[in-house]
Amino acid sequence: MQMSRFASFFLFSVLSSVVLFSSTARAETLRIGMTQFPANFHPAIESMLAKSFVLGATSRPFVVHDQSWEPVCLLCTQFPTMENGLVKREVLAEGGEGLSVEYDIHPRATWGDGTPVTSEDVVFSWEMGRHPESGVADQETFRRILSVEVLDEKRFITHLDRVVFDYYRYVPSPIPAHIERQIFEDNPTEYRRRTAYDSDPTNRGLAYGPYRIARVESGSEIELTRNETWWGAAPAFDKVIFKVIENTAALEANLLSGSLDMISGELGLSLDQALAFEKRHGEDYQVLSKAGLIYEHIDLNLDNPLLSDPRLRRALLQAIDRETISERLFQGRQPVAHGSVSPLDWVYDENSPRFAYDLDASIAALEALGWSEIEDGIRHNAAGEKLSFELMTTAGNRSRELVEQVLQSQWKKAGVEVRIRNEPARVFFGQTVTQRRFTGLAMFAWISSPENVPRTTLKSDQIPSEENNWSGQNYTGYKNSEMDKLLDSIEVELDRDKRQALWARFQELYATDLPVLPLYWRANTFVLPKWLKGVRPTGHTGVTTLWIEEWKSEGR
Repeated sequence: MQMSRFASFFLFSVLSSVVLFSSTARAETLRIGMTQFPANFHPAIESMLAKSFVLGATSRPFVVHDQSWEPVCLLCTQFPTMENGLVKREVLAEGGEGLSVEYDIHPRATWGDGTPVTSEDVVFSWEMGRHPESGVADQETFRRILSVEVLDEKRFITHLDRVVFDYYRYVPSPIPAHIERQIFEDNPTEYRRRTAYDSDPTNRGLAYGPYRIARVESGSEIELTRNETWWGAAPAFDKVIFKVIENTAALEANLLSGSLDMISGELGLSLDQALAFEKRHGEDYQVLSKAGLIYEHIDLNLDNPLLSDPRLRRALLQAIDRETISERLFQGRQPVAHGSVSPLDWVYDENSPRFAYDLDASIAALEALGWSEIEDGIRHNAAGEKLSFELMTTAGNRSRELVEQVLQSQWKKAGVEVRIRNEPARVFFGQTVTQRRFTGLAMFAWISSPENVPRTTLKSDQIPSEENNWSGQNYTGYKNSEMDKLLDSIEVELDRDKRQALWARFQELYATDLPVLPLYWRANTFVLPKWLKGVRPTGHTGVTTLWIEEWKSEGR
């Protein structure tokens, strides 16, 4: 699953033996099962939920939406607003208006090697992120910041190039300048491959949260240990071990065998598996389900000439019976998505266009587009070209693989051939999707936060390429000038009623242009031991590990 500012979202190896632990050891260690291994450990390079889930325990953003979907400070001590004077309008040198936003850094925030977290770490993060060759996932966020003004070691001001309603999203999380600056300055183009986050991930100086990375077994296991310099409440566990088991059936087996204590909701069992598990083992485990802003969809490579026509994209969508998928696979608890804005979000427009299952309309549209010749059940055009696509997703995810099979069957009824080819998540997200190597269809999820403007996934200047070192998250290659203007307009509109009208037009354009094929809104399901307390799902990009120091062991 990918994550973005709209983002995305966006899901690890089978353990071969059962290890028994004494009650003393179990009280000190928490073993979490998850289905993906991070493609890398750098906070800004590539966007992947598996990485965010791990780093949630080793770092803290300045601001995040909490479990009530309200923005709160984690690394800062006072949330900046116009009312408290920390946010101010300012005239830009070239004309127009921008914002200055003042932040403080928690006075005791310290990297794991004892170096204080300072304003200079924020300055370096900004300089690195806005460099055209750095290869960060969301370079536009860094470019919106005109400068970072250092007031003192623990206070700084970001100067934004425009007045935006979600100004608190535009603040770089600190990167340890004392470790990373020289690596970056030596060769910015190679930085993403030489960063200490990947070459030396157990370096104490990379963490400033309650835990730090102590051991990495690539593709298999990540061990965290207490960070001695953490300034907040002491976490309950001496160690946290993330065990990566890509096959969800094996994930469940490892939980029952005692090799795992819990299964992550962010990257764990599908809803249908979790519900079946609860029926069988509800007396021994607690199962928490959290609906939210998790958008399962299919990215289309719009450089493929066949997929560049929105009429064909609509025909593909109308050939999918998403209601049946929701009812039969997920007991109706993962509702159909008609666009990228969730009905749970206040900007949702219930009047936006919807294209329900209509096989006859799909076939008629394909016929009108010239796909009228049928050989061996597959449509061809007059030139003899076959209407055929490759569909990819994360290997081992039982739910997605079932959906793939249903999609393949349903599209076949319309005469469309779909060939399934899946990859491990770290390859799928680390290369195939982020470098736009998929030729047809890529199924995954975006996970976002409330009223999150999807700039990085839809703006035409956010298309990853070799020239920009694969920066950006517009993996489809979507280009639409009206969409570009809408996204810019939504950000700078402070009036809620006017902004809601812009959101309505956005949803209308998205639903008719179909840069991606919407599938359903996913629910995250957590499988926890009854002795584990304090895990509070958010339903958005704020992963549960951001509050891991609140997790407690009671009556274990």
